[in-house]
This record gives sequence, C-alpha cells and structure tokens, in this order.
Amino acid sequence: MSALSSLKPSVLIVEDEAALVELLSYNLEKNGFTTSIARDGEEAILAIAENKPDLVLLDWMLPYVSGIEICRRLRRDPETRELPVILLTARGEEGDRIRGLDSGADDYIVKPFSPSELIARVKAVIRRARPIFDKDALSYADIVMDLASHRVSRGNQSIDLGPTEFRLLRFLLERPGRVFEREQLLDHVWGQDADIEPRTVDVHIRRLRMAINLPGSPDVIRTVRSAGYSLEVDTDH
Repeated sequence: MSALSSLKPSVLIVEDEAALVELLSYNLEKNGFTTSIARDGEEAILAIAENKPDLVLLDWMLPYVSGIEICRRLRRDPETRELPVILLTARGEEGDRIRGLDSGADDYIVKPFSPSELIARVKAVIRRARPIFDKDALSYADIVMDLASHRVSRGNQSIDLGPTEFRLLRFLLERPGRVFEREQLLDHVWGQDADIEPRTVDVHIRRLRMAINLPGSPDVIRTVRSAGYSLEVDTDH
C-alpha cells in the first residue's frame, strides 16, 4: 500500500466467504478505498480495537460472534459508537432489516447485490459520517490545509511542509483528538509495506511541529506518553 493510498477512507471487510471477500476488496480498492479483512467475529473485534477503520462491512452470519452482536458491542463502546457499519446478509425479510438497523447498523444490504450498489452505499454512509473526505480543505484550530492547491496556513501565515509532513498533518487533521501509536502512523502515512523504524515518526513529528508551531501559537500536536501522538491543543506546552 502506498503512502498516498493510505490517506483514502479505510474499510474493514468482515466476511467468511472467500470469493465474496475477493469481490468486495477488488471493487472497493478500484473505487479509491483501502481495505483490511477479518474472517470471523472475534478477529473483527480485535482488528477494530487495534486500528479503527472508517467503515465496517459486516456479514450477519459469522463464526464465533455474529454481525448483529458485533454491531451492538460497537454501539455500546464510546470509542466505536460513531463507527459507520453496513450489514451484509442474505436475510431480506422486513423483520430482519428492522432487527439489523435496530442493532445500530447504518445501512443494510441484501445479498446478492451489485458492486455498483455497494460502492454507492459505502460512499453515502461515509459521506454522512465523515464529510471530511468530500472537502477541498481541512482545518483545526487556526490551521487550514487546502487539498486542491496543496497549501497549508496558520492564521494568515503560509507554512511550507515537505511531502511527508504534509501527509502526516493531513492524516491528523482528518482525525483530530484521536491518539495514534507510532506503528499506526507508519502504516497510514508511509504504508504498511514501508521498511522504516518507528522512531522515524518522531523525527517527522518534530519537523512538523517546528513548521506549524509559530511564535506565540499553542502546540497543536500532543505527545501522549507511552501511547503516541494526537492533533489536540496541548495546554502544557
């Protein structure tokens, strides 16, 4: 996975049917998403805890833990309460649809479905939940990133960033307040195939701080001891 592709919305596919997993992955990646896969309910719960995606495609009938139960657990947890979920199922009766939506799913797709319908629904759910992916600009506090012109400013002052610092800031701007471990930042910003030491993240965070923390401005990158970094005004600096 390239560093640029890692800035695209991520979808966790939770499905135990290999042929369907391949079809879903192919069509999602062709349409600009990154994908990861869990083949049973327990694996899905672990995957979401380790690296929360932007959307979960969740099969109803799964080994160990059902899709309905996973959805209920996600909605009970403050960390995943707002995580978009689309249920996939062969159960098309009205009662099943109601039960699926009542469990907390954002949408419900009955098998078999066309790839184009699936992509349209995924885009619609992500657009409702995370409108940042359709914006031309990102902002936090007094920092503005213009995605069209590839420019960053703080207050009224233009800021020059290298390509890596730009990608790093963009990733954090898209997810303010969330704490990311070094390994997570490496996967998302550099790509999962990158052979880079985790401490490299510290170097680029330091460069990013030097560039965006203008004299008199608060530090917007918070260092969380033994955890990582988040985009959040740090009142201790």
